[in-house]
This record gives sequence, structure tokens and C-alpha cells, in this order.
Amino acid sequence: MASTSQAPSSGARTAHPDHLGHVIFIAAAAAMGGFLFGYDSSVINGAVEAIRDRYDVGSAVLAQVIAVALIGCAIGAATAGRIADRIGRIRCMQIAAVLFTISAVGSALPFALWDLAMWRVIGGFAIGMASVIGPAYIAEVSPPAYRGRLGSFQQAAIVIGIAVSQLVNWGLLNAAGGDQRGELMGLEAWQVMLGVMVIPAVLYGLLSFAIPESPRFLISVGKRERAKKILEEVEGRDVDFDARVTEIEHAMHSEEKSSFKDLLGGSFFFRPIVWIGIGLSVFQQFVGINVAFYYSSTLWQSVGVDPTDSFFYSFTTSIINIIGTVIAMIFVDRVGRKPLALIGSVGMVIGLALEAWAFSFDLVDGKLPATQGWVALIAAHVFVLFFALSWGVVVWVFLGEMFPNRIRAAALGVAASAQWIANWAITASFPSLADWNLSGTYVIYTIFAALSIPFVLKFVKETKGKALEEMG
Repeated sequence: MASTSQAPSSGARTAHPDHLGHVIFIAAAAAMGGFLFGYDSSVINGAVEAIRDRYDVGSAVLAQVIAVALIGCAIGAATAGRIADRIGRIRCMQIAAVLFTISAVGSALPFALWDLAMWRVIGGFAIGMASVIGPAYIAEVSPPAYRGRLGSFQQAAIVIGIAVSQLVNWGLLNAAGGDQRGELMGLEAWQVMLGVMVIPAVLYGLLSFAIPESPRFLISVGKRERAKKILEEVEGRDVDFDARVTEIEHAMHSEEKSSFKDLLGGSFFFRPIVWIGIGLSVFQQFVGINVAFYYSSTLWQSVGVDPTDSFFYSFTTSIINIIGTVIAMIFVDRVGRKPLALIGSVGMVIGLALEAWAFSFDLVDGKLPATQGWVALIAAHVFVLFFALSWGVVVWVFLGEMFPNRIRAAALGVAASAQWIANWAITASFPSLADWNLSGTYVIYTIFAALSIPFVLKFVKETKGKALEEMG
């Protein structure tokens, strides 16, 4: 998808207060894709053990069913930009909403394990589309003076979606008497958990009919008058919109389309800056953050926590994730990206190391000893907090800023692909690693968190306060 970094005219830098409410509604509606991104990514947490039991599968097969959605995510993210440039941002959102709906219904009513995996791939494709189209659309319709704050809607929606999915799962489990396979509405509880996503998916689709197409896309297909009307809706009335449209056209024509070939150079295939972006993406995932969102209920049950309590702890972890994300949004422009990343790495090392220590103790009557149990629970929340207030947000800020203009789009695509692959590696390996040695697994995550500190110190440059044109 084309870049959105054109410099707007001075008259376009503010929006009238009476327009701001409308712009907030538009951004919030588009961010429903982010909500579904978070919801669909983590709702599977409530169904893992039920799927294992119903289909009588081992950890390796179970992991593939959980992780297979990430293949769809990678494909959806890779193709969404081209789809949106061809048929428009709104149509792209509507396709994603339909895919989310199909995935929810199919996942709730699977015939066998193979079609459950297929529905998850479809849902993953929708997640990938939402991860690209939401931020791009919000950037293109937001008045420049409010673009940063409105852009944060997407990340906020993702973490809220994660939290709501865990709250819904907990509520449904209680309604089913604490049994993931207990009967609920004529289905097993885990099926209802996966099917409830139909509600936000349909809402997302309906909201997409209530918001305008991106002016930038309309200009790209020659619909200048329609683009001017939408610009007037979001930017106010005291702007020369003919000049504004001309300005956008000029910016679009002057943009260079980056290609994979532009990323090559140096003695290690890619240019060094591209490897740094890949490194940030890999470290973000290799600390094991998605274990907390995909497997936390299973994790707690494996050390003797009651299923209902394990679902509740998954929800509280999600609330901590929201708090950490808000902290990051407040401080990322004040403290800087690099200091925040280092603070987060130190906090994650402490949290993960304590979890590894707690899980190293033998279970007593199927449970961790009381002290180790509380240490594990508190440490898990500490880990998620420090991740959320640092790497969860900072990596995406770095990736959006650190690359030179000429290669930004292509380099961001490579780094994002590396992130999905790393996510898949962690998600697919955790059940088998946990069966091997749960404490050892967390030692591995602790080592990656520790290695991220010298990586940031040596290779990552601060981007705070620098113009995108300064990146080299």
C-alpha cells in the first residue's frame, strides 16, 4: 500500500472541534479491525485443552492447529496492501469482516480437526488484512494534527480485543460449570467461545458502511470531487481543497515504490538496517509473549490451577497488557524509543527468570507449592506489563521510522514477515517444549530477553524527534 507520509499544507493541520467527533468515530470504526485482530488471536486460549481432549491429539499436532492461523496472518498481511490499492480500503475492511464471520461460524461448528484448522487459517487471513488496512486507513483520513493519537486507536483496540476475549471465555466457562467441554447453547463451551466472535465481526462489517472511503484512494482512481468532500468532512471548511488534492497527487507521484531488490547490499545479503529491523521483530516474539495470550489457561492448568481460575488469570493478564500499552503511548515520545525498550527488556528478564525458577519446582498434589505458585503468577503479570510498556509498542514505532524513505515499505514488509514467522515458531513449539521442561522453556525465553539488551545498545539508533528524511 502506498506510503502516507506526505507533508500536508499548513491549513490542513487542524480540525474544527465539530469535525473532530466525526473523525474520532471514523477512526474508532476502522479500529474495530484491530479489536478483531486481538480477539481472534487470543480467543483460542479458552479452547486449547478442550480441542486436545475432544480430538485426542498430542502436543505437536495441537500446536499446529493453534499456530496454523499465523500462516493466514502472513498471507493476509502480504496481500492486503495490493487489495486495498485495487478495490479500496473500505471494500478491504468488508472482505475482512466477512472472513472473520466465516471463520467464527466454521470454528464453532467443525466437523473434524482438519476443518477447524482451515477455519483458523481463514481467520488468520482476516487478521493479517486488519493488521495492515486499519493503520493505513486511519493515517489517510486523520487530520495531521491528530494523526498520532488517532493512530494509537489500532493498538488500543488490539489489546482491548485480547482482554474482552478472555473475559468472554471466563464468563462462558462459568456458565458451563467450569468445564470447557460442558454443554452451552446446545454446543460445547469451547465452540461457543470461538463462535461469539460473529458479533464483533458483523458489527465491523456494518460500521464499514458508515465511514467514508480514504481520500487518498479516491484521488488515486480519479474521483477528485468525492475526495474533496471527504477531506472537508474530516479537516474542516477553511482549507483550499483544490490545492490539498493537488498536494496529495504530487506526493503520490513523487513517492518511490520500494522493491525487495532495494534491500540487498553488504556482505550479509540484506543491508544492515534491514537486519536490525528483522532482529527487533524476532526478539519481540522470541521472549515468548504470545504464550501468554495463546496458552496461558493451559499453562496455569498444567501447574494445578483450577480451570475457572486459570481463565480469570488470563483476563487479568490482558488488563495488565492494556495498562502497559497506555503507559507506552504516554512515554514513547517523552522518554524515547530506545530507553523504553531497554527498560522493558530488564523488566522482562526479571519476570521470565522468576517464572523459570517457580516452574522448576516439583508439583505437590498436582500443584506448584504455594510460594512458587504466587511467584509464577505475579512474575507472569510483571513480564506482560514490561513487554506491553516497551517492545509491544516500541518495535512498531521503530519499524515505521528507522528505514530510509527509499526502502521503507519493502523493509517494513520483510520485518513484519519475520515477526509472523517468529510468532509461528514460538506458538508451534511451546506445547512440546512445555512437555519437555516447562522451566527450561522459560529459561530460553529469559535468554532471548537478556540478549535483546546488548542488541538494542549496540545496533538500534534512537529515532525520537527525527524527521523520516533523516533516516539513513
